[in-house]
Amino acid sequence: MKRSVETFRSDQFFHERFPLYVNRATENFDLPMHNHDFIEFSYVAEGSGFHHIGGEVREAVKGQLFFIPIGTPHVFRPASTNAVKHTLIVFNCVFSPVLLGKLAGFSSDPDIQSDIRRILDGKETHYALRDPDDAIGKLFLLLHREYALPRQGTTDYLISLLLQLFVAVHRLKSQTPSPATRKFDRFEHLLAYMESRLSEPLTLSHLAEISLWSERHLQRLFLRHASQPFHRYLQSLRVERSRELLRSTSLAIGSIAEAVGYKDIASFISVFKRNAGQTPSAYRKAAGAALEAMDVDTSP
Repeated sequence: MKRSVETFRSDQFFHERFPLYVNRATENFDLPMHNHDFIEFSYVAEGSGFHHIGGEVREAVKGQLFFIPIGTPHVFRPASTNAVKHTLIVFNCVFSPVLLGKLAGFSSDPDIQSDIRRILDGKETHYALRDPDDAIGKLFLLLHREYALPRQGTTDYLISLLLQLFVAVHRLKSQTPSPATRKFDRFEHLLAYMESRLSEPLTLSHLAEISLWSERHLQRLFLRHASQPFHRYLQSLRVERSRELLRSTSLAIGSIAEAVGYKDIASFISVFKRNAGQTPSAYRKAAGAALEAMDVDTSP
């Protein structure tokens, strides 16, 4: 049976006659498969899951950019309904063909103009790219911040950021990496794999198996590119994720420990205190107090 597809219209998203919209969405199973009459770039900011697009299913991991042209059905899905274990957070930047046509006039580079013309002519199909140096991720942060907190000159600034996004995407698409760069890209992908599976047992032997590198070589890569051994790097990832959960959720300490890969709460508390200098409960209390103080300072 063919799955039904909804169509999202521009007037649902664009306001004040400015044909661009940016959001940061936590994906779930409520949004239907859909297409739209506008152009979209989506960027995976946190977690992992899947992108159903054009009859295909692609893994969606942190640091991945997706281009979705007009009329292409798609939807993001987390790996499961467990929002703590399987979070998928995506930035979406959508804009109209009219704005894209104007953008072409701001560019003096014939290659960028050609990329834009291919999209306007309907010749560009959907694609996905990895963002190895976080250049695109930083642009999406700026786009979202400027859109959410408009100021004087916001329209011009958003247009300039969109043009920068097209330049960054063109550079990624046209890269022909050397063998050494390809290896580093694979290592970056391995780091993204770890970040998206912190609730699971992660061992050096397992990573060696899926990466086809030896454990000894992996240890060298962690020391070279992460400036710390594998075990310490994994601990820092888990502590950082637990800090985020302590600040942004009311989950019990035991639930947070499990969400970042610790079955034994005593071990989690010990590791957290060694890395953060205080217990998880003390950290949550201090973070809450700091947030309250900030609210008082910024209130009228």
